[in-house]
Amino acid sequence: QVQLIESGGGLVQTGGSLRLSCAASGRTFSNYDMGWFRQAPGQEREFVAAINWSGGVTNYADSVKGRYTISRDNAKNTVYLQMNSLKPEETADYYCAAKSSGLWFGTSVRPDVYTYWGQGTQVTVSS
Repeated sequence: QVQLIESGGGLVQTGGSLRLSCAASGRTFSNYDMGWFRQAPGQEREFVAAINWSGGVTNYADSVKGRYTISRDNAKNTVYLQMNSLKPEETADYYCAAKSSGLWFGTSVRPDVYTYWGQGTQVTVSS
């Protein structure tokens, strides 16, 4: 089992920044690729960003490229999502998730390949 706890959400104005954190406990953190997803009310959960087990490979949704940065610190069992130039339409609950590093990293955009999920942290971007 891997337990994931997100933090860092909140209210920010358009154009502002937030840094989300996801602390993991349980099994060896470096055995897992990590992803961030978001879900707005009434919408499906969508992929935001992912990072492989070592931190050497990342993947981003087109909508966030150049504004968001995913990173991880395996010594601290934590993955981060730095979000800059936020937009009102990015208001959502943000979730971190863990998938086995044995699965091809190319699957990282699919929610169904992730085994463990956090409870989410709410991000509200005011216009």
